[in-house]
Amino acid sequence: MTDPTTRVLRLLGLFQTRALWSSQELADRLGVTTRSIRRDIERLRELGYPVRASSGVGGGYQLGSGGSLPPLLLDEDEAVAVAVCLRLAAGGTVAGVSEAAVRTLAKLDQVLPSRAREQVRAIHDTTVTVGTAAAVVDPEVLMAASRACRDRLRTTLRYVARGGEESTRRVEPAALVAVSHRWYLLAFDLDRDDWRSFRLDRVQGLTVGTLRSAPREVPDPAAYITRSVTRSPYRWVATAHVQMPVRDLADRVSPLAGEVTELEDGWCELVTGGESLDYLAAELVLLGCPVRVLDPPELIAHLEEVRRRLEAG
Repeated sequence: MTDPTTRVLRLLGLFQTRALWSSQELADRLGVTTRSIRRDIERLRELGYPVRASSGVGGGYQLGSGGSLPPLLLDEDEAVAVAVCLRLAAGGTVAGVSEAAVRTLAKLDQVLPSRAREQVRAIHDTTVTVGTAAAVVDPEVLMAASRACRDRLRTTLRYVARGGEESTRRVEPAALVAVSHRWYLLAFDLDRDDWRSFRLDRVQGLTVGTLRSAPREVPDPAAYITRSVTRSPYRWVATAHVQMPVRDLADRVSPLAGEVTELEDGWCELVTGGESLDYLAAELVLLGCPVRVLDPPELIAHLEEVRRRLEAG
């Protein structure tokens, strides 16, 4: 006699392969009586699955929409196809799907058989995607980082800084943030005793440990990462008031290039960074609207010098 739990799972699997089944067809497939099928249908309904029944010619049972989401029973080929599609979505090719794709990948990675995992890796390694960002994240790093954030586990990562310096960092991951097709990890750096952001495309290896992270207040991930990528990497950081609707300015300035805050009377505050004063001056002039530069003093003086040079010419 088949175990009832196993039989119910097999019943769910059959419902996912065809829309409508008669009780006799289900009984024949599972090797039980139609009475057992009726009992199993009731178990599914008690668990929240809306199994509908219709009578007459062409009637039978079918799994309706709504209620609880049934567990997907995938064969190996189906699991590989799902994992490959999720990796493409995690790369930011589908608007609004990236974060959900990473969470789903983390769950799938826990149960994917080793042979299927190798097939997914082989497909990924031999696939070329046109039109995405040059900064490519290792999918294994992305999935491991997602699990570490979800389970709040201490992690060790090998990191290459902007200048090429390599280091090993002991961190407590808190959140993943996707910014303009680039992934960042917000984590508490145990050696520096402070929060840090890490670009995942610069992570050369990531090992998730078993120790839980210490309870601590986590800064707002989006705000922290935005400040980090628009200020800390640059020699000069400019603050300016810009007369432009906040939505229009946000469309003009990438989150990787500047932090936009709405003010009053149609003005916004823009914080942006650059390696040279000439670059910052050009960035502000190209906005094509009134701009009041507040900081740094060197940029204000440089803009005045540019104005004098243009007038002299």
